[in-house]
Amino acid sequence: MDLRSNRDRFLQLFMDGWKVLRDPELESSHIPAHYWREQMNVQMGRDLAFIIGTFFIVFKVYYFHWYGDALDEVITDLEAFHPWSRKGPGAVDIRAGKRWYFLMSFFLGSFWSFFLCIFVVLLMTSPMWVQQQNLPFHAAFPFQWHDRSTHPFTHAIIYLFHCLFMTYAIVWLLCIEGLSVCIYAELTFAIEVLCLELRHLSRRCHGDEEMRLETRRLVRFHQKIIEILDRANDVFHGTLIMQMAVNFLLVSLSVLEAMEARKDPKVVGQFGVLMLLALGHLSMWSLFGDRLSQESVQVSEAAYEAYDPTKGSKEVYRDLGFIIRRAQDPLIMRASPFPSFNLINYAAILNQCYGILTFLLKTLD
Repeated sequence: MDLRSNRDRFLQLFMDGWKVLRDPELESSHIPAHYWREQMNVQMGRDLAFIIGTFFIVFKVYYFHWYGDALDEVITDLEAFHPWSRKGPGAVDIRAGKRWYFLMSFFLGSFWSFFLCIFVVLLMTSPMWVQQQNLPFHAAFPFQWHDRSTHPFTHAIIYLFHCLFMTYAIVWLLCIEGLSVCIYAELTFAIEVLCLELRHLSRRCHGDEEMRLETRRLVRFHQKIIEILDRANDVFHGTLIMQMAVNFLLVSLSVLEAMEARKDPKVVGQFGVLMLLALGHLSMWSLFGDRLSQESVQVSEAAYEAYDPTKGSKEVYRDLGFIIRRAQDPLIMRASPFPSFNLINYAAILNQCYGILTFLLKTLD
């Protein structure tokens, strides 16, 4: 459907209405609802998915442009804590954990790059296997420039622009998502380092004064982790809200479209990949948020294990008690007023998607 046909179809009601108004003897050939129904002859599911995805990416681009300085400060503070390895009984465990988190980020980035490449290839080749689809995105240009048969040169330029824009947007999204997830992963690793240092406190310190200085440093270390997490939640507040809403919409939309087009394997495959990307994105954030909360409550147990009645002073015991009390409340990844990102809320979101899908399928049937 070209631009001229879309325009004529939209103006048909007004042209016929004007003719009927001028000629009292003339009758309309269709009821008014017929004209409005013609405007709905679009691939609504595909268009909605593109609109939601494009809005999500553009929102993140401008959001991080506004909060770029605050994001740099968070990364700088985390980078200052990067040389975790210390001399003592816990040094080997700390180096192993740092290696594990780095390789985890590497494999996660590779895994997401693979699936995003599949998604980009499917979009680039969609004009070859989707009917009435000349470009990766539904678009219409003046003078029929998007028509491959009448303007092959301009069609090639538009097609190339769509491919380059889509590739750039996907690569940018991959980078910013990797950066965001790695910030929370680094905070989780910092909590693990704190737990290791607390458990090896009595073996590493050989005097009351040395233990007092070390516990005071660990109290400040714990406080710094909490401060960085609060600042990270403030920086990512808008994006966390947008991620939860967009993932909820994309999962519901892709599953519904796949079920409706289950007889067309091409459409099912395209929306199936979109559903896997949305579910994987939400699963990744929920998993990292849940791990952050689970590790944060381990700090109180590690501080309790650090207590040794044969060593230390009242100041040491007071600092350990302060760490225990402060670690009773788990650290969470959340953006008020939405719930926190964890596996419990992730299951609740999937349950809501399933309920909406069941209702829509029954309504459509």
